[in-house]
Order: sequence, then C-alpha cells, then structure tokens
Amino acid sequence: MREEGVVRLDAWVHGRVQGVGFRWWTRCRALELGVVGSATNKRDGRVHVVAEGSRVQCDRLVELLRSGQTPGHVDVVVENYSVPRGLPPGFYER
Repeated sequence: MREEGVVRLDAWVHGRVQGVGFRWWTRCRALELGVVGSATNKRDGRVHVVAEGSRVQCDRLVELLRSGQTPGHVDVVVENYSVPRGLPPGFYER
C-alpha cells in the first residue's frame, strides 16, 4: 500500500554539477527534508535526482536545487512528478 500524499520526483539538473560536491550537497538537503532517493552523475554531465516524499518536501528540494546556493553552477532543473515506486530508506550518491 502506498503512503497517502507521497510523490516521486525526477529532476534532471543541468550545468557544472559534477566534480564539485553537488551530489553530496543534494544528499544533505534531501536528508534534512526527510525524502528518500538518490543523486546520480550521468555521462552527459547532468545529475539525475530521484526523490520520494510529500509534494511539499519535493517542491522544496527543487527550490533548493534552483537556489543558486549549490556547489558548482546550475543552469536549469527539469522536473517531473509521478506515482512513487517505493524507494528504500535513505538518500544515496551514485
């Protein structure tokens, strides 16, 4: 049974976001917000952030990703919300 009000966020972060501590920073913010998921480097230089939590928590994570306060430089964040799939506890850098 899925938890009521939980959503899945897939956010593709474009910019200079690899090799600058971006995934670690994202993990810290996600854990502070109480969402589960991961931040993964992709071959094309983007970082794919997957998070599951309340819509409010996930919206806040997107706001933080766009805040200008991240390591490196974020050009754009493309987000998509969908039905949660049930991720394991914690937030991981991949």
